[in-house]
Amino acid sequence: MKKVGITGQAGFVGNHLYTTLSLDETVELIPFERAYFDDANTLGSFVEQCDTIVHLAAMNRHEDMNVIYDTNIALVEALINACKSKSVTPHIIFSSSSQESRDNLYGKSKKEGKEKFTEWSEETGGKFSSLTIPNVFGPFGKPNYNSVVATFAHKVARGEEPTIIQDGEVGLIYVNELVAIFIETIKNQVSAENIGKNSFEVQIQPTSKNKVSRILELLNRFKRDYMGNGIFPNLEDSFEKALFNTFRCYVPQEHYPVKFIKHTDPRGSFVEIARTQTSGQFSFSTTVPGITRGNHFHTRKAERFAVISGKALIQLRKIGTDEVINYELDGNEPAYVDMPIWYTHNIKNIGDEELITLFWINEPYNPEDADTYFEDV
Repeated sequence: MKKVGITGQAGFVGNHLYTTLSLDETVELIPFERAYFDDANTLGSFVEQCDTIVHLAAMNRHEDMNVIYDTNIALVEALINACKSKSVTPHIIFSSSSQESRDNLYGKSKKEGKEKFTEWSEETGGKFSSLTIPNVFGPFGKPNYNSVVATFAHKVARGEEPTIIQDGEVGLIYVNELVAIFIETIKNQVSAENIGKNSFEVQIQPTSKNKVSRILELLNRFKRDYMGNGIFPNLEDSFEKALFNTFRCYVPQEHYPVKFIKHTDPRGSFVEIARTQTSGQFSFSTTVPGITRGNHFHTRKAERFAVISGKALIQLRKIGTDEVINYELDGNEPAYVDMPIWYTHNIKNIGDEELITLFWINEPYNPEDADTYFEDV
């Protein structure tokens, strides 16, 4: 059992890494809070529990660039001092940046932070790995802070018009892809370049390159087709699928439940559940009164629950949080709710009659790679 601590575990990348590692039975996570940096004893207790420390805590934006530099250097020095005070040498993995080579104080703080960890590694024999990271995007990024994708997706989903200041090409890596590299590094399975006797560096390359205008074009298409007409886009392209899953997390909560158009004639009724530009699996279930189905979440699948008969309570909760979102649906007004990734969800028959629910998911079920993790809402 490898004991892993993540500074900045509540941040964008940190939260994704923490929740993904929580699914790994070979890893024990050592919880971290930002306040630990303000107390040497608490920070010392944290470092001596860890086999590996992923140092993600950093300041990215501030009006005064000197504050960014001073803060990031202070965090590195505090971590090094804590390790020295406890005479421990955990494997430290540092989140550096492609801005290292640029003439700005943020890039300088990353470059000098790497140098300080390298010196510590050479002095103590502790292992150090530096991961130079390109621009990252993915679900739950903070608009106007983490990435242009987060900012644009948030605005588009709310009917705002983002402004392109410079239509340059942006190299991006999806947060799931980045997390996989971090985990490979934690498990010593990544190919790295020596920068010292016990120090290593991984230059992570973008997995996609797109002009800002193309990113905005795709997001506007998702808004028009997906939010406007319930049409799922083609999810065969890995970047477009990642961008779509990112966009979905910014869809306002009040967008759901979305009511279907019900066509009725003497023969009965017809309701189109989902029009899709990709493959997937449609299914239905019948549920007797009082029974609950589900209580699981997915990390990559797009899924829709559609109630066409009976009364249902659909509940969702983002993993790692306590807030439960409740939607009540009635088959007299057929409607659907989509399940975001990293939200555990269920459906309960709260009526007196049989509940009929139709489901669509973008991947046929594969027991060898189900991407289904059980957790009560």
